[in-house]
Amino acid sequence: MIINPIDNVEVREDGHKYAIKPIRTGENVIKYGMPIGHATADIAVGDHVHVHNVATNLGDCLEYEYRPEPAAAAPRKSAAAVPVFKGYRRKDGRVGVRNEIWVVPTVGCVNNLADRLAAACGGIALTHPYGCSQLGDDHEMTANLLAALCRHPNAGGVLVVGLGCENNTLESFRRRLGDVSNLNIRFLLAQDPGDEYGRGLELIRELEAERVNERVEVPVSELVVGLKCGGSDGFSGLTANPLVGRFSDWLVERGGSSVLTEVPEMFGAETLLMNRCKDRETFDKCVSMINDFKRYYESHNQVCYENPSPGNKAGGITTLEDKSLGCVQKGGSSKVVDVLGYAERVKERGLSLLTGPGNDLVAATVLAASGCHIVLFTTGRGTPFGTVVPTMKISTNDTLAKNKPHWIDWNAMSNPDTEAFAAKVIAVASGESAANERFGAREIAIFKDGVTL
Repeated sequence: MIINPIDNVEVREDGHKYAIKPIRTGENVIKYGMPIGHATADIAVGDHVHVHNVATNLGDCLEYEYRPEPAAAAPRKSAAAVPVFKGYRRKDGRVGVRNEIWVVPTVGCVNNLADRLAAACGGIALTHPYGCSQLGDDHEMTANLLAALCRHPNAGGVLVVGLGCENNTLESFRRRLGDVSNLNIRFLLAQDPGDEYGRGLELIRELEAERVNERVEVPVSELVVGLKCGGSDGFSGLTANPLVGRFSDWLVERGGSSVLTEVPEMFGAETLLMNRCKDRETFDKCVSMINDFKRYYESHNQVCYENPSPGNKAGGITTLEDKSLGCVQKGGSSKVVDVLGYAERVKERGLSLLTGPGNDLVAATVLAASGCHIVLFTTGRGTPFGTVVPTMKISTNDTLAKNKPHWIDWNAMSNPDTEAFAAKVIAVASGESAANERFGAREIAIFKDGVTL
């Protein structure tokens, strides 16, 4: 398969690249119509083009020029009824697609208590190892992410469990949450009562009594979907990511919202997103997000291009540019309406970019914290992981879908139809379980960047 007419490589059935033109040492290797690195040796027609003869072009922070794309023609409005899903309308007006009890520890010391309380009510414990012995921004990231999750509309009720001596004190955490009068939320300090487990059960019964239990029809304009890839292969940018990108455009056209993260997997393709920013201010925020993440690498004496992973390479991805150009296709072609900080909630309808790493667990968690009801997770190698919101796995190839049917929700190679995929997403939003939910994979992971006391 030749993706773009100016490419000098093609992708074959194994997901790997092969030269369709002679490529001399130092000349750029072109895929998706853009450079994915340069040849480190002369490459003849038909030769395998991979890590043994290609190196990245990426380097340090760059200066960028805003070159906005021409405004696209407004999509034609369909005469059909506006699509709807069935969700739970919360007291604050927002909508959830699940109605679970979430038990949120402010500190890892009470993880076991959180697990026991969640198991007793069929809920989910958002366990983690942090909340104490952190300083500065590192502590703030932990507390802000947990606070954002406490406000997630997929939670029918939230029990916040503190210990009593941690840095992330229950008192300071309640202030961070702000006004909770429209939330179904309770607080437990484990060091206070004689029987903390029994008191926790009492609070959970209160949450269950106040939980909204009826689904109502909601327009898809209120749906927020996260876009993520993991265990990518040579087909990710050809099948699953383009399908998710088309769905993102479909949702945005109907007034909904999508969120793209994995900043390090934008390196090498970032200008495609920058030129789609709705205005100069959004462009400037995008530049800062990209260069700040590069400086984060530099502050730890690391290069910004130590990616893709061994599994990515085995699947045919050669350089970070190769990976990134496939990765950003999940964002479709819509305008970028906003750029969000870590754990910042979606504010505008449309496509937003979100600060977060490429790590699957951390990135999926911060998508949930931003308010995503569902995460669409494309994969060519496969993974059972799921975060606290439904995490739909979209296979890039038939082999994975056949071998791991208990992991996979959709096979993009066999079924690339956007409307059919949209119907599947709406079904999951309306209560159909995603594979990760049936598999029992519901976890969070928090970004850490600091010392531990």
